[in-house]
Amino acid sequence: MHQLNYHHLYYFFVIAREGSIVKAAKILNLTPQTVSGQLGSFEAYLGKLLFDRKGRRLVLNEAGKHVFSYAEDIFALGTELQSSLRNQNIEQQYSLSIGIVDVIPKTFVYDLLKSCLEMDEPIRLICRQSDMDTLLAELALNKLDLVVSDRTLMPGTPIKAYSHPLGECGLTFYAHKKIAKRLKKKFPQSLDRQEFLICGDNSMQKISLFAWFESQGIAPKIVAEFDDSALLKIFGKDGYGVFCTPTIIEQHVEKQYEVSVIGRTEDITERFYAISPERKFTHPGIIKVAEIAKTMF
Repeated sequence: MHQLNYHHLYYFFVIAREGSIVKAAKILNLTPQTVSGQLGSFEAYLGKLLFDRKGRRLVLNEAGKHVFSYAEDIFALGTELQSSLRNQNIEQQYSLSIGIVDVIPKTFVYDLLKSCLEMDEPIRLICRQSDMDTLLAELALNKLDLVVSDRTLMPGTPIKAYSHPLGECGLTFYAHKKIAKRLKKKFPQSLDRQEFLICGDNSMQKISLFAWFESQGIAPKIVAEFDDSALLKIFGKDGYGVFCTPTIIEQHVEKQYEVSVIGRTEDITERFYAISPERKFTHPGIIKVAEIAKTMF
């Protein structure tokens, strides 16, 4: 038998406590279909059904009562552990766990989050970086308080969460100083057949760029593609091609990478979102993040 899946055990525990998959789904911030599927997986793993259906309610059978007694003890100990740690370190009462989709510019994230460490009430900031699907899965399991993304939640996403717009901006294009003056004169037509460094498939920006190139009647020469935006900028700094970033980080890019701006466009819009299980923010750190976003844009 494989190691017990404690996420499945917790889903079962909440369903048993509430007596309903629908009620449990609300507490877990998941869809009823997802909760039902997870319960089915847990029962298949144990090789036993744990509930009897009576009308719309789920009632524990003998096997279910046995499992529930252990689950009660396990999660009671977990609560006791959390309480113990909280009492040991009252100064770190609040923690803020934020997932950052890997295509988001890190300078933007820094400007957005640094104020959390300057609040009167101490906050321990925990940042996780990954792809959108992985971060949403952790958000559903309450491992994250917030996900910062370049896209909104898609219809049919199997978790209960809300997309909060943080702001939007256009794109700025850069080049090595040796060629920037020439490219700036007839931008954006100067980009035609010009070496260009582009972001990877995980970014919403790539599709928008190709559509914009076509609308301008230009065809840059794509010489490299990067999932890592920092690596893209380093190649741009050394003169391997033109690149672009959200305009909101323009000053930082010019200063750190010693490149020159050759043009800007508002035809392509970069949007940023905060995705949370809450319709309205309550965590003081998240409220602060939303306030800072308003001033940045």
